[in-house]
Amino acid sequence: MAYIAIKYDCRAPAGVSPMSLGDVYDTALEQVAWMDTLGFPLTINFCEHHGSVDDYLPSPIALATAAARITRNVRLQVNVILPFHDPLRIAEDVAVLDRLSNGRAEVLLLGGYVPEEMAMFGVDPKQRGPLMEEGVTTLKQAWTGDVFQYRGRPCRIRPRPVQQPQPPIFMGGTSAPAARRAARLGDAFIGGLPELNDIYVAECQALGKTPRYQGRMPFSYLFASENPDLTWQGLAPYCLYETNTYARWQAGASLDAMFQEVTDADALRAMGIYQVATPEQVLEVAPTMAANDAFVLHPLMSGLEKDLSWEGLRVFFDRIAPRVKLNLI
Repeated sequence: MAYIAIKYDCRAPAGVSPMSLGDVYDTALEQVAWMDTLGFPLTINFCEHHGSVDDYLPSPIALATAAARITRNVRLQVNVILPFHDPLRIAEDVAVLDRLSNGRAEVLLLGGYVPEEMAMFGVDPKQRGPLMEEGVTTLKQAWTGDVFQYRGRPCRIRPRPVQQPQPPIFMGGTSAPAARRAARLGDAFIGGLPELNDIYVAECQALGKTPRYQGRMPFSYLFASENPDLTWQGLAPYCLYETNTYARWQAGASLDAMFQEVTDADALRAMGIYQVATPEQVLEVAPTMAANDAFVLHPLMSGLEKDLSWEGLRVFFDRIAPRVKLNLI
C-alpha cells in the first residue's frame, strides 16, 4: 500500500520549455481535472517560490482555488512559506479554499531557504523558527472562528473551514528542529532528508502522538514509460534544468539536500532523483511499499513538453495505479 502525490510548480523556463506560462497553467488544470475523474485517492501539491525568472508558481492557493472548481475528489495541498506571509490572510484564503473544495484543502507549511526570497520579504533567516511557531499557532486559533489575540490585536477569521477542527497541517523542513516542530505543532511531516523521519517519529512518541509522515520514495520523481531509454532522452533537458536550479538555491543557503549541480544527463539519471521506469519495474517494487511510502509524480517539470507529460501520466494511471493498493497519507 502507498499513496500518490502529484507535484505542480508551473514554471516555463525560456530556452527549455516549448510552452508559454499560460499553456503550463492550462495543462496543469486539464491534468488535475482528468485525474480527478479516475477515482484514485491522491493529493495534488501546488508549490511556492518567488521572483524566479522561470516564473515558478508564487501563488499556490490561487491555482488550487481554480482546481477546486473543476474537481470533486482529489486532495488539494498548498505549499505556504509561512514566514513570508501574514498568517491571518493565509487562514482566510485556506478557509475559502476549503469551502470551495468542500473540505479537500491541506497546507504544507515551510520555512523557506532561498536567500533572495528572504531578502525580498524582509525575513531574517534566524527568525524562521519563531515565525513558524507563531504562524502555526495563529492558524489554529483563526480556524476556530472565535475571537483571539494576534500580536496584541483582537482578531476573528470567518468563514470557518469545512474540515474541523482545521484543514490538515503538514509541515516540511530539512533540519532536526523542523522535524521536532512538526511533531509538536503539525498533523504530519514531509522532510527534505529521510533521516529526519526518525527524529520526527521519536518526538511524536515522546508526545504521545501518532506519527504521520512521508516515508520512502522508491521511485522518487517517477515517470512511467514503456520505453525508458527513449523517454529519458526527451526528459533529460527538463530534469537537468530543474536539478541545477534547486542546487543553486540550496548552495546559496548552504543547505545540504537532495539536489546537486550536474551537466551530464547520464550522471543525473544515475543519481536516482528522476526515475523513468516501466510498469513492470514499478509493480515489482510496489508490494514492498508501506502505507506512508509515496509515488511522487512531477508531470510538468520545467514546463515539460505537453505530449510527453501526458504520456507519463497515462501510463502510470492506466498500467500501474489500478494494480496497487492506494491510500492517502
